[in-house]
Amino acid sequence: MDGDVAVGVKRGSEELSMYSSSPNSMTANGSDSKKQRLDESPPSRVLHIRKLPNEVSETEVIALGLPFGKVTNILMLKGKNQAFLELGTEEAAITMVNYYTAVTPQVRNAPVFIQYSNHKELKTDSALNQRAQAVLQAVSAVQDGSSPSSDPGVLDLAPPPSPVLRIIIDNMFYPVTLDVLQQIFSKFGTVMKIITFTKNNQFQALLQFSDPVNAQQAKLSLDGQNIYNSCCTLRIDFSKLVNLNVKYNNDKSRDYTRPDLPTGDGESTNKDHSLLGTPSGALASYSSGGGYSSSLSLSQGGGAISPLSAAAAAAAAAGRVALSGSGVSGVLLASNLNEEMVTPQSLFTLFGVYGDVQRVKILYNKKDSALIQLSDGNQAQLAMSHLNGQKMFGKVMRVTLSKHQTVALPREGLDDQLLTKDFSGSPLHRFKKPGSKNFQNIFPPSSTLHLSNVRDGLGEDDLRLLFSNSGGTVKAFKFFQDRKMALIQMTSVEEAIQTLMDLHNYDMGGNHHLKVSFSKSTI
Repeated sequence: MDGDVAVGVKRGSEELSMYSSSPNSMTANGSDSKKQRLDESPPSRVLHIRKLPNEVSETEVIALGLPFGKVTNILMLKGKNQAFLELGTEEAAITMVNYYTAVTPQVRNAPVFIQYSNHKELKTDSALNQRAQAVLQAVSAVQDGSSPSSDPGVLDLAPPPSPVLRIIIDNMFYPVTLDVLQQIFSKFGTVMKIITFTKNNQFQALLQFSDPVNAQQAKLSLDGQNIYNSCCTLRIDFSKLVNLNVKYNNDKSRDYTRPDLPTGDGESTNKDHSLLGTPSGALASYSSGGGYSSSLSLSQGGGAISPLSAAAAAAAAAGRVALSGSGVSGVLLASNLNEEMVTPQSLFTLFGVYGDVQRVKILYNKKDSALIQLSDGNQAQLAMSHLNGQKMFGKVMRVTLSKHQTVALPREGLDDQLLTKDFSGSPLHRFKKPGSKNFQNIFPPSSTLHLSNVRDGLGEDDLRLLFSNSGGTVKAFKFFQDRKMALIQMTSVEEAIQTLMDLHNYDMGGNHHLKVSFSKSTI
């Protein structure tokens, strides 16, 4: 898209100068000169969109027109923060302009300006406008509910190399489940198999479509999109594999063509399905950040629309918008714990990496299980998605949502074994401050730990010794330039979990308490 279309650039700059020099130039969709301006510019099925945010995608621009009818062409002028959108009929364009005259259209929460273009149709050189055309074809196909077809006006793309996509989730602040991926990607065709895993401390997935063309359309439309507002960014490439081998149907892998597969390792295939409904309010909450209902109702105003559609709202129900009252508990049940080693304090420290733990209760009659209450359902979801299946003190921990809404404190004097602890007043909560940097530094458990608040004068040998004494083996170490932060790599994720529980908030003297978290980097 860097070159833009030659003929389009010329027309675009003419149109830009024409509007900017006009005394009735549009300053806002709700300006006083609205009627006069519309009289001066005769209706056209080509619309000129201005004041677009930087880095806006073709999909977001196309989405402005989708509720009003078929979008037949698009031209992006990214250097000028402008675009031209051609609708199938003049009537559709008139409806769109009239609607957005009453409701200011927004893209990425910023107002944009829409007016009739001087041109009756868009003539674009598809060789230069290839990506925009491909996205247009994909989004239109999804909107029509059909498979993308080869249109004579759209440049044929190179044959897709594989029906399997490799998906990386960047900036994964909220959990992304296998079911969320299935709902998002199934808008582009039949999803046959999904395998999820963590590699290089990043959540990744392999997803196989029934047809390579569907994989190509999904890649073109979804690559670079955020599942949730400002986070959970999809990075999509074709995999070198052409067929996935799925052994188990559980929360990590699924073969939709073989419902008879075992779950493996005692995991339930139906886990979390109840969370993927759309509680009342979830859709509206999500749509303002970039989702739309499958009906594309105009009542949502000019909110940004993306091809993640209603699936994202369902995903939101499982992660981002666990709204108060939506029935998603903030209490987790951790089981298969090492009862000789685990304490309320160690669980507070570990689960506190993903949320503010209020209370912990190790069960009196089942000391290998504990209830952990976090501030809200979002934090509980996040902790569950990162900690379920992790090895701690030699045992694989299971983490599920509890049916309890709170953890009750024992009556005074009854808990002589100190199995229940209230942490609501703890100064160690990481997420109390809105906008805290801790929100950007949430990563899955990894063998590499990030250390901060290191005391002046403390050297590499001191820190290596400290972490070795905690029962682990230090494999690598690296100071940051200011020597107040460092990375330390243990030999396994299990060792890193153990040393984090032991040494987070460790008093190094001089009122310096060491801060420890999981790192996304390796040494």
